[in-house]
Amino acid sequence: MSDDHSNLIKSPKQLILVVFGCFFIPLIIIYLLLVYVLNAKPVSEKSADADKSTIALIKPVAQLNFRDASLPREMKSGEEVYKAVCSSCHNSGAAGAPMFNNAAAWAPRISKGYDALYSSVLKGKNAMPARGGASPADVSDFELARSVVYLANASGGKFTEPPVPAAPAQKPAK
Repeated sequence: MSDDHSNLIKSPKQLILVVFGCFFIPLIIIYLLLVYVLNAKPVSEKSADADKSTIALIKPVAQLNFRDASLPREMKSGEEVYKAVCSSCHNSGAAGAPMFNNAAAWAPRISKGYDALYSSVLKGKNAMPARGGASPADVSDFELARSVVYLANASGGKFTEPPVPAAPAQKPAK
């Protein structure tokens, strides 16, 4: 008969060494990894600047705007709507959007007139979604019209801002 299936541990001393090794060697490895991670290089200024720019990019998206629904709605200016809705594409030229304050890119669009620009914003055009991706609950048609005038006039247009719509008449309480 062969000894192929015999025990590897033949004495109590070997058993103690194996148990000790199986328990303490992983603990020592974990300890050395912790020391390595905790003594890593401190964050450089370049990395801190990258973190700040990341936070600046995320902030407009991650910011919540709570308001009292019972209060009368306060109309936003064209610039405020532009910064909240339009700037993400028109500042960078994303998806072929004409860039803000670029008269050459806006000239053919402005020449078609205010109504054509406003219609494009409401219905969407090319990669731009309808209403620039804004919800009617968040941005009214009047506010979008203001943003069209702001954006076009910054690029050489001479449009006049639309008149403020009259407040809807309230129904008398019964």
